[in-house]
Amino acid sequence: MFLELKGLSKIFPSREGNSEVRAVDDVNIGIERGEFVTLLGPSGCGKTTTLRLIAGFEFPTNGEIILDGEQINEAPPNRRDMAMVFQSYALFPHLSVYDNISYGLKIKKLSKQEIRRQVSEVMELSELHGLENRAPNQLSGGQQQRVALARALVMHPKVLLFDEPLSNLDAKLRVQMRSEIRRIQKELGITTVYVTHDQDEAMALSDRIVVMHEGRIQQVGSAVEIYRHPINRFVADFIGRANFLPARVEERSDEGWAVRLFDKTLIAPAAADKSLAPGQDAILMTRPESLRLHPADAQPEDAFLGVVLRMAYLGSQVEYEIQVKDQVITAVHHDPQVHDLHPDGEQVQVQFLRDNLYLLPA
Repeated sequence: MFLELKGLSKIFPSREGNSEVRAVDDVNIGIERGEFVTLLGPSGCGKTTTLRLIAGFEFPTNGEIILDGEQINEAPPNRRDMAMVFQSYALFPHLSVYDNISYGLKIKKLSKQEIRRQVSEVMELSELHGLENRAPNQLSGGQQQRVALARALVMHPKVLLFDEPLSNLDAKLRVQMRSEIRRIQKELGITTVYVTHDQDEAMALSDRIVVMHEGRIQQVGSAVEIYRHPINRFVADFIGRANFLPARVEERSDEGWAVRLFDKTLIAPAAADKSLAPGQDAILMTRPESLRLHPADAQPEDAFLGVVLRMAYLGSQVEYEIQVKDQVITAVHHDPQVHDLHPDGEQVQVQFLRDNLYLLPA
């Protein structure tokens, strides 16, 4: 592994001073050279503290940080061969774009010719040519973010760190900039650790996602693995939207688990949790887009009769809230045709697709 976090913990005193807050709790991550890894989770989950530990802005209470075979626990930030792109950009307001980008190279006392060459290369990569003499306040938010990225890249760090860099941009610009960040990262092959609370951002950018909650890692995997095979209810609920339905485990078969949902037995693929056993209560999870709606008089397999409580037509998709027995279920249909719409009050058959059912411990 190129960058390793081993048993990493960070404990802060509470505000009252009479207890402790475990901001990061026994975090273990191994990151390959050139990999893009995102720390994802809600506010207060420990992702930013973990990033600050990697960067050297905080020092761990326990555990190790190993970069390229060398432990760097006690190394100050300027000795870690890393560069960070901040949420606030942190540009020098009195310096031009060129001087902002070249600042670190001047500290290293490179020749003017070499500085000019390296700055020109990174400006070309970041599509900033023509803006060299502008001040930061003459740039758009997206341009300022490109300058901050260029300033980090020009130092040729071993690891590039991002602390929610797109949260100050509007939605359209965020999508554009995340594509640019991924393009540049792939082109350079630079090891990257990225922090965000935005699940779409994490899924679009990452080779692997680390989902965190209350200082602990909940699951590590690709976007597909975490979305399709969440390890627990927190991950399933945080990544995308989901229906959670109470069910009872009946038995294990070659196809998976037989579970009782409402008044029928469904087969769910084998769950990752090994503690499930026949007779236990469990949660059956399905994504809204994995449900199929049929007319009330149809008889599809693994379907339940329900009543549409609310239909919301959104153009590219239509969302439904449907009452089935004592549960309200959300369903989404993409690219809906007019004749496929089910208005409020209509009875429908809600079909559960067997391959898209996930069994979680109650």
